[in-house]
Amino acid sequence: MSDAASIDSMPVVPEKVEKGTSLTRDAWLRLQKNKLAMICLWVFAAIAALCFIGPYFKYIPGLREVLPDPNATHLSERSQLPNATYLLGSDHLGRDIFSRVVHGGRVSLMVGLLATLVSITIGVVYGAISGYASGRTDAVMMRIVDILYSMPFMIMVIILTTMFGNQLWLLFVAIGAVEWVTMARIVRGQIMSLKKQEFVEAAVSLGYSDARIIFRHLIPNTIGPVIVYTTLTVPSVMLLEAVLSYLGLGVQPPDSSWGTLIKEGADRMQSDPALLVFPAIFFSATLFCLNFLGDGLRDAFDPKSSKD
Repeated sequence: MSDAASIDSMPVVPEKVEKGTSLTRDAWLRLQKNKLAMICLWVFAAIAALCFIGPYFKYIPGLREVLPDPNATHLSERSQLPNATYLLGSDHLGRDIFSRVVHGGRVSLMVGLLATLVSITIGVVYGAISGYASGRTDAVMMRIVDILYSMPFMIMVIILTTMFGNQLWLLFVAIGAVEWVTMARIVRGQIMSLKKQEFVEAAVSLGYSDARIIFRHLIPNTIGPVIVYTTLTVPSVMLLEAVLSYLGLGVQPPDSSWGTLIKEGADRMQSDPALLVFPAIFFSATLFCLNFLGDGLRDAFDPKSSKD
């Protein structure tokens, strides 16, 4: 009897609670196993950090000469080979190529990121409303998307930039406004499958409004495909900006981007190939990194890969 009493008086040790996880955390752990994607992530981060932080080196005395003014001309030092003063050499006007590549990269990355943000915002909202509404509303909204698909994007952007001028902010809006249709289709398909789930039926039974269900419950559950497509949209937008700049419809002097630098290098390729090679290396490395990172994210967010 005493043994039973002693057993009852023993403190109850709670069982160890297993820490929960989430889709984003699982995807990050799977992404870390993809060595190529992680290398591309760090390389892209290094390029972006150099482009965005590098122009502020001019305020640091020890680094002031590393990135001089990209528009400063020194005619007596034209077409210099890479040396201690000009890390990547100088162009036909004596401007530092490395400094121009860094400053041009900031513009190209800004166009890529901000224009993608515009397109992702429009596409996610449009696709979510279309997929949740269904019926005639969905049919009309998707026919509008089909019409936009049939129109040549490049010509649309050229018309917009020609009508409203070559302003940098307009370039963000113009490219973003024609790149959202694919995202709208992706999100629409995700929403149409998610709205049949139990948590949506529970939200409807609680009397939540359609706007709250869409923006608070459905859109957050499409974050995986949205992140993947975003990493694949940024390089395509940057490539479109480079083409526009190459045609003279993008960034205008004295500003520069990788597209304008490649155009200048192509015009002087035979006499000064460094003007083309170095901007093309930075541009190609960024595109490769973003594409491989997008492939890695697609595999990481794939539910089938959780069995690995």
